[in-house]
Amino acid sequence: MIPPPPWPSASEPSASRAASQQTDSRARWRRSATRQSAEASWFAGEAPPDPPWRRDGFAESRLADGVAAADGGAPDSRFLQRHPRREDRSGPTAFERIYRTLLSARAALGLALLLTLGVSALFGVRPAVPVLVLCLAYLALSIGAWLLLRLRRPAADPVTSLRARQWVATIGVDIVCFTALHVLAPVAGLNYVALLVFPLLMAGVLTTRVIALGTAAAVSLMLLGVAWLNVLAGGDAAVLLSQAGLAGSGMFVVTVMANELAARLAREELSARGSMEFARQQAELNRLVIQELQDGVLVVDRRGRVRAANPVALELLAPVDIGLTPPFVLHGEPAWVALIEAVERAFFEAVWPETGRDVVLEFEPGLSRTLRVRIRFARRRETPGSEEYCVLFLEDVRSVQARTRQEKLAAMGRVSAGIAHEIRNPLSAIAQANALLSEDATSAEQRQLTRMVADNVDRLKRIVDDVLEVAPAGVQDSATVDARAQVAAVCGEWAYATGVRVGGPGVLQMDIPAEPLNVAFDPEHLRRVLVNLLDNARRYATGTVGAMQLRLRGRDANEALLTVASDGAPIAPEVERYLFEPFFSTRSRGAGLGLYICRELCERHGARISFQLRPAGDRHRNEFSIALRRQAAGVNAAA
Repeated sequence: MIPPPPWPSASEPSASRAASQQTDSRARWRRSATRQSAEASWFAGEAPPDPPWRRDGFAESRLADGVAAADGGAPDSRFLQRHPRREDRSGPTAFERIYRTLLSARAALGLALLLTLGVSALFGVRPAVPVLVLCLAYLALSIGAWLLLRLRRPAADPVTSLRARQWVATIGVDIVCFTALHVLAPVAGLNYVALLVFPLLMAGVLTTRVIALGTAAAVSLMLLGVAWLNVLAGGDAAVLLSQAGLAGSGMFVVTVMANELAARLAREELSARGSMEFARQQAELNRLVIQELQDGVLVVDRRGRVRAANPVALELLAPVDIGLTPPFVLHGEPAWVALIEAVERAFFEAVWPETGRDVVLEFEPGLSRTLRVRIRFARRRETPGSEEYCVLFLEDVRSVQARTRQEKLAAMGRVSAGIAHEIRNPLSAIAQANALLSEDATSAEQRQLTRMVADNVDRLKRIVDDVLEVAPAGVQDSATVDARAQVAAVCGEWAYATGVRVGGPGVLQMDIPAEPLNVAFDPEHLRRVLVNLLDNARRYATGTVGAMQLRLRGRDANEALLTVASDGAPIAPEVERYLFEPFFSTRSRGAGLGLYICRELCERHGARISFQLRPAGDRHRNEFSIALRRQAAGVNAAA
C-alpha cells in the first residue's frame, strides 16, 4: 500500500467518477471556454458573480467563467490578465459631482426658507410680503438651476471652474437674494447673515482663489454698507460696524479654508489619476513581458486557481487548442493531477529546487507531456492580510533537451573550426608523401593503396576547406557581378547536374529580370551559396511541378533580393532558430555546414541571408532570402 504524501493532497474522486472522467477526457479537452469581462468604475466596481470553487467537491469544469473570493464574498480581481482600466471619462468628474451637490443643497435651502417662514407664521410671526416673494423666487431659481444641470448634456472637456454665467446664476443670485433678506431682516424678524456663508463656500470650492477672495470682499463690503445704513437710521455705530467687521473677517476665513480644501481635493484627484495611469501602464507592461516569454508562466493561488497565464503555458497544458483562458481552476481535470500535487507540495514546503522538477501530464493513453516546473513564491504566508500565490515557469522537457543538444553541437562546431587550421599542414605533408610513394609503386596493390590514401586526403581537404571557409572574417573585397546572368548560369548548371527541369512543367520555376542587375559579390561564392540553397530546397520539396520557386528582383536602389522557396513541410520553430548554426543538421548523415557557410559568405560581402515562413495557405511556405548590395555597372565594389 502506497502511503499518502506528507503534504495536503487534493481529494480523489470516486472510482466510477474517475472512470467517466477518463472516458470523456477527449470531449472535455475540446470544450471551448468563454471569456468574461467585468466593467468597473474608476473608484469601485465589482465583477459579475462567478461560480464558487469548493476544495472538497472540486469545480465541475476547469473552464469556469470566474473565481469567487476566498471568503465567498465578491469575486476576486482578474490579476495581471485584467489590468487596471482607465477612468471612465464619460462619467462626472469630481468638480461636476461637487457642483451637483451644491445645486441640490441650494434647492433644499430654498425649501428650508419657506418652511421656516411657515413655522414662524404658526407662532404668530407673519412674514412680510417682500420676504415671502423673495423666498419663493429664490426657491424657483434654485430648483430651475438644479433641473437644468440634470437635463443638459455632459461637457466634451472636463470643467474645473465655474464659468461667468454659472457664477451669476448661482453665487451671484445667492448673494443678491441673501443680501436683500438681510436688508429686510428688521421687517422679517429673522437674521439672515448666516446664509451668506453658503455662496462663499461655493465660491471657495468652485472658483479660483482670486475670484473667491473677490466674492468674500464683496460680501464684506455689503455687510459694512448695510451696517452703515442702520447707523444712519439711528443705530449704535460701534456695535453695528464691529459686528459687520467680525462677520466679514469670518467670511474671508471661510472662503480661504474652503478654497484650500478644494485645492487639496483637486491635487489628490490628480495624484489618483496619475497613480491609476501608472498602474495601468505597469500592468500592461507586465502583461506584454509575460506574453512574449518563451517559457510558460502560470500564476496560481493556494486554492488551485490560475489567476494569469501566457499563451505558451496554455499550449503546454492542453494537447490541442481548446480556447482556454484564465481565470480557471486546475482541479477537476485528471490530466492536471500531477501539476496540482506539485503546487500543493510547493505551498506546503514553501521551498522548491532552483532547477525545478519534472511533472508528467497524462492527457490520455499514449498522449503525455513532461514539463520542467520551476516555482517562485510571490507572497509568503507570514505577511498578514496578504493573499498567497506562486508563479510557475513551465518548459517542455523535450525542448530543453533539444536546445541543450544543439548548443553543444554549435560549440563543438566552433571548436572544430579552430582545429581545422592545425589539420591542414600535416594533411599537406601526407599528400606530398603519398605522391612520392606513388612514383615508386611497382605492384598493383601498392598503386591501389596510394590511390586510397589520395582519395581520403582529398576528402579531408574538402572538409577542412569547408570548415576554414566559414572562419570569421570581415566584409571582403567584392567584385561587381551581374546577378541575373550569374543566377541563370548557376541554375542551368545545377539543373543539368541534378536532372531537374526548369520552367514550364519543371520542378524549378524561375522569375528573374530581363535587364542586368549588378550586385557586389564574388561570382564563385554566389554560385556556392545558390547551389547550397537549391540543394536544400530540392531535398525537402515534394518534386511536383513548380515545387521550387526562385525569384530575383531589385528591391530598391541599394538592395536586390534573391529568394529560394519550396513547398516542403514548414520548418518547426525549434529547428528554425538553429538553421545557420555550424554542425546543426536534421539529417543523420549531414555535416551541418551548408547554411552556416552560406551565412558566412554573405556576411563577407555585406549581404544578409534569412529564413521566414510564408503565411498559411501559401504553397511555398519555406523561403530563404538573400539581400544583396547593388552596385553600379563598371564600378569596383572594393572602392
